[in-house]
Amino acid sequence: MKKLIYLILLGFLISSSFAQKKISKLHSKQNLECSTCHACEIPTKTNPCLALCPREKGNVTAHKVGDAPEVFEINNIQGEKDIYGSVNFLHKAHAEMSEMGEGCTACHHYNPPGEIVKCSNCHETDRNKVDIQMPDLKSAYHRQCMDCHSKWEEESKCENCHTLNDNYKSAISPTEIVKVYKLVEHPATKVYETGECKRGKVATFHHNDHIELFGLECVDCHQDESCQSCHNQKLDFKKTVDGSNHSRCVSCHDTENKNQCAKCHTDKETKPFNHFANTGFDINKYHSKNTCNSCHTKKGSYKGLNSQCQSCHTWDEENFNHTITGLKLDENHIDNSCSDCHEDEDGNLSYKKPLCTNCHDEDEGFVVPKNLPGKKVK
Repeated sequence: MKKLIYLILLGFLISSSFAQKKISKLHSKQNLECSTCHACEIPTKTNPCLALCPREKGNVTAHKVGDAPEVFEINNIQGEKDIYGSVNFLHKAHAEMSEMGEGCTACHHYNPPGEIVKCSNCHETDRNKVDIQMPDLKSAYHRQCMDCHSKWEEESKCENCHTLNDNYKSAISPTEIVKVYKLVEHPATKVYETGECKRGKVATFHHNDHIELFGLECVDCHQDESCQSCHNQKLDFKKTVDGSNHSRCVSCHDTENKNQCAKCHTDKETKPFNHFANTGFDINKYHSKNTCNSCHTKKGSYKGLNSQCQSCHTWDEENFNHTITGLKLDENHIDNSCSDCHEDEDGNLSYKKPLCTNCHDEDEGFVVPKNLPGKKVK
C-alpha cells in the first residue's frame, strides 16, 4: 500500500513538473515573483493584469521632437545622505541630438505605442533590494548619463550636472549647464583638400549657407553620429568616416554625374553662395527679403525653376503696376503691352532686357538706359 502511495505521489510530482515547464518554462528559470509582471493579486487568463515591462526588444515608439519638454527636473532619487541637489535635464536638446544617432532608443529602451513610461515604473527608488537583476532608479539614471558622457568628457564630475546643496532643493540651472557644456560652434566654412583628384583638389563647404540659406537641419547631413563626433574633449579620440566622402552630399547633390564635379571641386577656395553669380538670376532687386523655400518649395531641390516673372506671379497687363520695378512709365508708354518692350529676338516674352527697336528705329538714337520710357522711382 505504501509503495502505491509513493508511486502516486511520484507521478503527481512528475506530471506537475512537466505541466509547469510546459506552461511557463521561462518563468521557472528566472525565479520571478508573480508581482513582477502582474499588477493584481489574482491574475487570470482573461485578465492577466500585465504590468508595463520591456518584454520585447525594440518596443519603442518615437515621439516628435517638437513635443518634447524643454527641461524637466530629476528630483526623485534624493535621500538623506545625498550631498547633491536635483538635476535640470535639458530633455529637448538631447532629443534633438538623438535624431543624429540612435533616436529615442538611446535612452528610452522601452516605450510602447501610446505610452511614455516613466523610469520609476520599473526601476525602484529603494536601493535596498534583493533582486539585483534590475538596477534601482538612481543607478539607472547614472548609467544612462555616464555611459554616454564618459566617452567624450575629459572628466565626468558630479558638479557637471549637480550642484552642492545643503538644503537639497536647488539645482544647477539650464543656463549654467550650457556654461559647463559649451555649445558647439559650427564652422562658417570648411575647406577640404582632396589629394586624390587630378583636377579640383580643393572642396569648399560653406556651412552657414546650408543652414541659414538652404534651411537644412543637422540631421539632414549628420546621421549615425555619436556624441563625441562633436562634443569630444579627449585628445585621443579619432573620428572615422565610413563609406564614400560624398555620403552626406548625395541626398541633395548628384555626385554620380562626373560633369558636376567642378561645382564643388576647384583649384582654390570658393566664395559663399551668391544667387546672381551662381545662377544668373539677380534676387537683390525684388526678392532679397524672400527665403529660399518661398520659391524653391520642394525641400532639397534648388533647380529647374523658370526665371520668368509669370511663372510665379499671376500678373497681367491690366493689374500690373510698373512702378514696383523702379520705373514709372510716362504717358507715351503707359498703355503699351508687355510684349512691346519685353520680347527677345525669337519673339518670346522676356524680362531680362527690354527692346526698344519694336517701336523705335535705331537711327532715332533711342538708347537704354540713356533714354528711358519714364522716370526712376524708389
